[in-house]
Amino acid sequence: MNQMNQQHPGLPGQQPPTPAGMYAPPPPKKKSAGAKVGTGCGGAFGALVLIGIIAAAMGGSDAEPQAGKPGKAATAPAKGQAQGDAEPAEAEPKEKPKEKPKAAHKSPADQFKAFVAQNGSANEKAAIGHVTKVQGADEQNDILDSVDIYTDFTGGMLGPHQSEGKLIASVFADWKQSKNGLVTIYDAKGEILSNGNF
Repeated sequence: MNQMNQQHPGLPGQQPPTPAGMYAPPPPKKKSAGAKVGTGCGGAFGALVLIGIIAAAMGGSDAEPQAGKPGKAATAPAKGQAQGDAEPAEAEPKEKPKEKPKAAHKSPADQFKAFVAQNGSANEKAAIGHVTKVQGADEQNDILDSVDIYTDFTGGMLGPHQSEGKLIASVFADWKQSKNGLVTIYDAKGEILSNGNF
């Protein structure tokens, strides 16, 4: 008995041993780092869901007017009208405005040819008649504008149509202007015929 009452020197943080016959509660379990993080994340997620539900409940009520009641804009009288003369916003106009016929969208090649037809000389008009395609003419940013013009000429830079290629590049510079533009004229095989700044 004397030994039971004797205190045992223990390590710091340890409980003294319980005497025989007495119930000792188990030591408290420590949570691992993963369990602490999981609980913290779950609480944060729950808070975000709760905030979202509250925001949806508060914001949804003002989003659309009720079906039976017109909005404020529908009941306000127009400027210059008396209160009794105000028309509801839901009324359709008496006559629909006539739609203007849409002009057919011209390709850049057609626009270029139309410009030369109005402003060009006979030699320029003859050279432009050989243009088959224009790329990049409608997209300019004045930083580095690059336009490609394709023709049905053959022979490349050393062929017999180099002068017509230079003429096309010159006329293009009259049509479009850029701070830093380069126009390149190609023959039917895709070889460079001429180029110039615009």
